[in-house]
Amino acid sequence: MKEKLFLLIVLISATLGAQTVRKYSNEFMNIGVDAAAFGMSNAVVASSGDVNSGYWNPAGLVNLEDKQISLMHASYFANIANYDYAAFAMPLDDRSAVGLSVIRFGVDDILNTTQLIDSEGNIDYNRISLFSTADYGVTFSYARKLPLDGLNYGVNAKVIRRIIGDFASSWGFGLDAAVQFRTDKWMFGIMARDITTTFNAWSIDEEKFAEIQGAVEGQNQDLPETTEITIPKLQLGMARKFVYRYDFSLLAEVDLNFRFAETNDVISTSFASITPSLGLEFAYIDMVYVRGGVGNFQNIKQLDGSDSVGFQPNIGVGFRYKGIQVDYALTDIGDQSAALYSNVFSLKLDWEIFR
Repeated sequence: MKEKLFLLIVLISATLGAQTVRKYSNEFMNIGVDAAAFGMSNAVVASSGDVNSGYWNPAGLVNLEDKQISLMHASYFANIANYDYAAFAMPLDDRSAVGLSVIRFGVDDILNTTQLIDSEGNIDYNRISLFSTADYGVTFSYARKLPLDGLNYGVNAKVIRRIIGDFASSWGFGLDAAVQFRTDKWMFGIMARDITTTFNAWSIDEEKFAEIQGAVEGQNQDLPETTEITIPKLQLGMARKFVYRYDFSLLAEVDLNFRFAETNDVISTSFASITPSLGLEFAYIDMVYVRGGVGNFQNIKQLDGSDSVGFQPNIGVGFRYKGIQVDYALTDIGDQSAALYSNVFSLKLDWEIFR
């Protein structure tokens, strides 16, 4: 499997080389973080108000009352790829807060079979080596309350590092901007990602490239382009929390996710594509949580030529006690999308546990 993955990486690089500037990159930064958010199908842009707001909506960091840490691990593609996340956030004063988060999406121990056959045409398994491909995203967040009560803003500065063994690596930089507004009953959020069209510059080891150049007839003949950009995305969210008899509550949120390109999203034009997501969180005394959501609505072309709409339902549970919160989410239940099942676990620690 990993041998095939390596060949896929090479072929993708060759295909992208035909473009002057690659417009789609850093997709690992769009997966999401926090099992609680996954359980709600990532519909949390308006309601996010903890350490994970650095990813979902940095304006929500002003709701922190103390320092928080968040950790998450998930496995993708039948445990071939690992997705890890860690974040820290803290209030600076009663009007502002900061955060730092790190994301890693990687495939380790890939077999490098490019030198499997020696110059005499003999297969030598001792010539096989291992390498890893990994993507890293480091985000610095700042949030502040505005003079209008309930209105907050936040910004992210992102540094992207991508590595494909000894073959190639890149650096990227970008900015996000966000706003949240809260009333007694309603919450609204806007998250604009990659507002500067996040820029990535690749450095390719020409000696390593020469070793595989021409390995596939008609492909890998020229060095691929070394520049790519991540086009902006916009998320709009609206949420409301209902409280029943003090002990029970229900949080409901609807988000609209915009991409400024024509895609298979359920609403798609040449200017922008839109897909909605809906998330629900049922809580008992802010200790036990049950979550569900549906999103990623896509137009799917069937083998008979007809069209259908696919979607991705998610479910999750959580438990919180004295500043320690553990969450779990099962994504892609029912196999409604192309992705495989993923089990996501996350842990959140509030500094109140040390008091």
